[in-house]
Amino acid sequence: MFKKILIANRGEIACRVIKTAKKMGIKTVAIYSDADRQALHVQMADEAVHIGPPPANQSYIVIDNVMRAIKETGAEAVHPGYGFLSENAKFAEALEAAGVAFIGPPVGAIEKMGDKITSKKIAQEAKVSTVPGYMGLIADADEAVKISNEVGYPVMIKASAGGGGKGMRIAWNDEEAREGFQSSKNEAANSFGDDRIFIEKFITQPRHIEIQVLCDSHGNGIYLGERECSIQRRQQKVVEEAPSPFLDEATRKAMGEQSVALAKAVNYASAGTVEFIVDGAKNFYFLEMNTRLQVEHPVTELITGVDLVEQMIRVAYGEKLAMAQKDVTLTGWAIENRLYAEDPYRGFLPSIGRLTRYRPPQETASGPLLSSGKWQGDAPAGDFAVRNDTGVYEGGEISMFYDPMIAKLCTWAPTRGEAIAHMRDALDGFELEGIGHNLPFLSAVMDHDIFIKGEMTTAFIEEQYPDGFEGVELGEDALRAIAASAAAMHRVAEIRRTRVSGRMDNHERVVGSDWVVSLQGQDFPVRIEADKAGSTVHFEDGSSQRVASDWTPGQQLARLSVGDGTLVLKVGKISGGFRIRSRGADLKVHVRTPRQAELARLMPEKVAPDTSKLLLCPMPGLIVKINVEEGDEVQDGQALCTVEAMKMENILRAERKGVVSKINAAPGDSLAVDEVIMEFE
Repeated sequence: MFKKILIANRGEIACRVIKTAKKMGIKTVAIYSDADRQALHVQMADEAVHIGPPPANQSYIVIDNVMRAIKETGAEAVHPGYGFLSENAKFAEALEAAGVAFIGPPVGAIEKMGDKITSKKIAQEAKVSTVPGYMGLIADADEAVKISNEVGYPVMIKASAGGGGKGMRIAWNDEEAREGFQSSKNEAANSFGDDRIFIEKFITQPRHIEIQVLCDSHGNGIYLGERECSIQRRQQKVVEEAPSPFLDEATRKAMGEQSVALAKAVNYASAGTVEFIVDGAKNFYFLEMNTRLQVEHPVTELITGVDLVEQMIRVAYGEKLAMAQKDVTLTGWAIENRLYAEDPYRGFLPSIGRLTRYRPPQETASGPLLSSGKWQGDAPAGDFAVRNDTGVYEGGEISMFYDPMIAKLCTWAPTRGEAIAHMRDALDGFELEGIGHNLPFLSAVMDHDIFIKGEMTTAFIEEQYPDGFEGVELGEDALRAIAASAAAMHRVAEIRRTRVSGRMDNHERVVGSDWVVSLQGQDFPVRIEADKAGSTVHFEDGSSQRVASDWTPGQQLARLSVGDGTLVLKVGKISGGFRIRSRGADLKVHVRTPRQAELARLMPEKVAPDTSKLLLCPMPGLIVKINVEEGDEVQDGQALCTVEAMKMENILRAERKGVVSKINAAPGDSLAVDEVIMEFE
């Protein structure tokens, strides 16, 4: 077996590979840019080599820099992770020429399957069902518009060398086709160094389901079930699960067999993924093959007990697969939520900064695959697992130079319903502060009726949140549980305050029993009866809730027993109460005496400043293009400028008709959040 491998990547996937390598007794080498000097993957590896400035095109995807690190450390093999150089045939060729093993497929397979245009043609020849489209190269935007009309709108404009949602746009008309073509080319060039674009028919109401394949260099190939990846935003997957709640065994078998046949057609050897679009009648169409480890690979590991990274290493070393198709079993259900540094309340725009608090839920070791990657076999009923693949730590920085992923939170349980329930609890217990993040949105998805029923399509986010995510409105039962909890916690805080002040020895006479809890626009007058074991909170309508907890003031996570259930709340202090976050809701909860509540109702609400005549930068980013000039009259929806952040281009558009009075930024400027880009009359 290899004695030392280099991981040509960063972040959570580099950490993931290092874990398995250590389990196998293999020493590891990390590479890092200036921005990643203190990164977790650097700390975890046995050795680390600096490879350049922060931008990936000056560090992580510069082949010569990576080859220098390999030579300096004597690494025998390289695992590329995903993204960056993972599907770069030139990199694999450079490794082969240097006598270094590539922990991935052969160069020929990368060239054929890594290029989406070529892979479509090969899939057709292998009798794999494919989506209609134009597979040739497209010269310019005019040709893109012409082809789009021939294929028929809507169309998908995609980077040939793309992945991870980069260089991908949906166009519903000529204008969007023209804009999408240029943005896709720009993103593709910046992310992959290859700006080739192709166009295919966009199938409405589709499900995105992919098959995991595993092949060796001795002609053996198997599939390890499927993953449902339908919940996406801008073609970037957000929630994945395995197996799919939609497929039946016959469809699974047909998709799996076609996937293996396609892999064998290009002499594939390693882990790979064949992605399909599946319509409501279970017709499936080949989308692309990713010749690398997928971001969402943990859910497959959790239901099969197969460590895919270990298998990739063993295949690269020349070993035969130790299992056949008949040995593959799917046990239980696994769900993955991608935690991103993006603010759902600001249109999911990227967020950067320091992680002032990062406390993931405790990982548990149950199910077919332990968090450490060790096979455990069939899991007894009632067991569950929590796994968190991450590349960050408390106090670390989220950089503007790389994609916004913070962690991949996974749960496994014997049934889908149980896996969802454990995911809800894990999300509730995930403490993250300092940046904008999508934890509230993920919690909302886990509680959404369409997701619970398993009826989602790739249009889920667009259809369910057409105006963006504005938080969750909790139902009456949830509000009452939080109100009772807040009243009980306020009582504990008041007792602490009287003890610290030393005003009276008998603090029970100081802390009253009648309070009004205000949250989400409602007032709940309550009366508290407390004892040593907890508090009984009585409501005006005669109902009551028993609340018990070991929470103490200052703790940012409260675990409470409320009635017959449990409640996990993220708690922050505000004047006169708490900021409480639970299940996607972000609430200001005030706990007042009846007289204070009466006076509070008379207080005028603070009015937010008027920014309707300003175009503000919605995220830290780089101005790529200004589309208008001072004095121009703009129309509703007209493109005003393009801002690039975390490798994605964002086109900012006019919200209404107006005249540009002043432009405060120019292409090349780096702006902070809410800096004024332009002003309107």
